[in-house]
Amino acid sequence: MTTPEGFAPPKRRLAAGAAVVVVLAAAAVTVGMGIVRGAAVPVEQIPGEQVTLATVDAAELYVHVSGAVRLPGLYRLPDGARVVDAVAAAGGFAEGAEEEAVNLARPISDGEQLIVPKEGEAAADAAPRGDGRVNLNTATAAELETLPRIGPAMAQRIIDWRETNGRFTSIEDLLAVSGIGDKMLEALRPLVTV
Repeated sequence: MTTPEGFAPPKRRLAAGAAVVVVLAAAAVTVGMGIVRGAAVPVEQIPGEQVTLATVDAAELYVHVSGAVRLPGLYRLPDGARVVDAVAAAGGFAEGAEEEAVNLARPISDGEQLIVPKEGEAAADAAPRGDGRVNLNTATAAELETLPRIGPAMAQRIIDWRETNGRFTSIEDLLAVSGIGDKMLEALRPLVTV
């Protein structure tokens, strides 16, 4: 079969087209893998240098995962991520992690530090702060019960709200907890922090 001058034979055109399709498919797979891996990419830091973030996508969260995980560090996660996502991004639990002390279903907040405790130790950030105030985002039920007018049921409601809605962003968020009104909030205000 003869072909017009300047045109390749049909078999050669078919082979060239197949090669282009293979190259495009390989590129698509590479981009797809990058997107999947980029969902939880550790933020690189040069030792001794301060990390500066010029822009932060509103649909992303930054979380510092430390303690008993395989790859502690700063991770970028999609908005709506939960503790299970942060632990997975950090390579999973390390040997000796106190897995039962970690609520994997809790939503993550931007800027949060997640400390996975080792067996037999309490979470390092669960204690009240040095100024004596109780941190609403890290306090245990027992610590919340040290506050006036907070009994076991109210302490559990505060913890339940925190686990459902994420970190308290201000002390005024206590008003969203069933049973806490304006008067109680004012009594608690000098005793708590976020």
